[in-house]
Amino acid sequence: MALEDAKTQVDTAFTRDGFKGLAFENTFGGALSFLRRTYSKNLTGVDIAVTGIPFDQAVTNRPGTRLGPRAIREASCLQSPDQAYGWDFDVMSEFAIADYGDMPFDYAHIDQFPAALEAHISGILDQGAACLTLGGDHYITFPILRAHVKKHGPLSLLQFDAHTDTWQDDDMTRVDHGTMFYKAVKEGLIDPARSVQVGIRTHNADTMGVNIIDAREVHETGPAGVVDKIKSILGDRKTYLTFDIDALDPAFAPGTGTPVWGGLTSAQVSMILRDLAGINLVGGDVVEVSPPFDTTGATAIAGAHVAMEILNLWAVTRRG
Repeated sequence: MALEDAKTQVDTAFTRDGFKGLAFENTFGGALSFLRRTYSKNLTGVDIAVTGIPFDQAVTNRPGTRLGPRAIREASCLQSPDQAYGWDFDVMSEFAIADYGDMPFDYAHIDQFPAALEAHISGILDQGAACLTLGGDHYITFPILRAHVKKHGPLSLLQFDAHTDTWQDDDMTRVDHGTMFYKAVKEGLIDPARSVQVGIRTHNADTMGVNIIDAREVHETGPAGVVDKIKSILGDRKTYLTFDIDALDPAFAPGTGTPVWGGLTSAQVSMILRDLAGINLVGGDVVEVSPPFDTTGATAIAGAHVAMEILNLWAVTRRG
């Protein structure tokens, strides 16, 4: 980094001219945005917008994921000066990426939240940008899927998780982070036969027909075999990727609400995500980062890296 870069690049979340380029301001200072991207509500010319959903009223165990978007943004500053390792292009320089900020909502009116979130995501998609979402608990994926299906039609779901989140729940007014994919299948948002859940290690008798690659299979098969299986299931279908940080073992991501032992390693996940290049990704999210349960910041760091990989997976098939 040149000294002149350090002098001129300050608070680039607000002062950058445009939406492209690496950021060289000090990683320990300045206004926080995801990857130091420009904050903007006007998405004209933007390829992909990043938004935060600080919501955790649907959790079944430990709260705290309302603080996830802020922590992921802070952790992402470490990645802002360099292109992502393992990719042969720089997504931050080739694509216009904006930080759309967090969704506003009244925490005391939980019943209004699902429709408000769906409208928030639709407001991004309707401006012509794709969307990467930082959570927040995992319930948020349900309204987000609704918004994406309005634009793209029914999707394949690629879910990294310790839990299937397909427990039976026929009350559509309930807001629960363990039942939303049961509802997504019943509502026709996702095609279970062409969807896959990776890292599962909790019992659920009814997986709604979704293909399962559990944590043990990942450990025994290895990343290359897992990628081959995922790609064979997804094919060229439009796919939404949701990454629950508890897919990682608590040794790598202790800051989450429902940690389960025996999970994936960060090395396995990094290889799997990068080798998934070529899937037809239309959007994604990173959820369940709960900073209060991780004093080291390692969970948010993992979340920021996963989010970067989602950006690259979306971008790699759209390069000129």
